[in-house]
Amino acid sequence: MRTKKSKKKQDFDKIVNEFFNEPQFNNSTGYPPYNISKDANDIYEITLAVAGFKKSDIDLQLEDGTLKITGTSNVLDDADKPEVEYLHKGIAERNFIRTFKLAEYVEVKDAKLEDGILRVQLFRNMPEALKPQKIEIS
Repeated sequence: MRTKKSKKKQDFDKIVNEFFNEPQFNNSTGYPPYNISKDANDIYEITLAVAGFKKSDIDLQLEDGTLKITGTSNVLDDADKPEVEYLHKGIAERNFIRTFKLAEYVEVKDAKLEDGILRVQLFRNMPEALKPQKIEIS
């Protein structure tokens, strides 16, 4: 017997899979790490941890229903400086590409970079003709 909580989780998973059109939803690399969430207003958000990247280092493109997020780190140039000696280098400052195949009618609402976190808000802009309609009985 399923509880309401597990049913809600299953419904959310189904919506996420629809929203992002499996199987391209899963990227082969784990960098940068990301979360996907949904708020009470049905706004979805992809949150990427992009520490060390500036706005000018990140490019977002939406083409043919695919959201492509590219990060090009200029910090790698520091390795060429003879006055810099790293005793420990644990921050992943490598370039990345993350792609998300969005479902039909999903649009990017907003993108913000703050404190090393990139937030990309998405929403489903379903045409009125495709939304469920109540039909009155006469």
